[in-house]
Amino acid sequence: MDLTVTAVLMFIIALIVSAVIIYIITKIFGETEDIKTAFITAIVGTVIYTLIYYLIGQGLIAAFIAGIVWLIALQKLYTIGWVKSLIIAVVIWIVTSIVGWFLPHLTGPL
Repeated sequence: MDLTVTAVLMFIIALIVSAVIIYIITKIFGETEDIKTAFITAIVGTVIYTLIYYLIGQGLIAAFIAGIVWLIALQKLYTIGWVKSLIIAVVIWIVTSIVGWFLPHLTGPL
């Protein structure tokens, strides 16, 4: 299979996995939005991190800025406060890290 096709397929699979994780975590925290919102959240997160890393480069400062911007996006998409968005983001990060151990060949938005 062509390398580009493989990369696109891996990205799509990772995006779907991320959206499902976001959906489950937000449901656990009592949010009522559907899977489409979770998918949009995963896409927005990918765009935010990609743009920030492109503009600033890799590193802790870029990750911190991208994380803050993603928290704002999470707040707006789910109409929640800072604390809840931070807690949800941390839980999403933990769960995606655990899932990453089981699916180590997938790379993607989270």
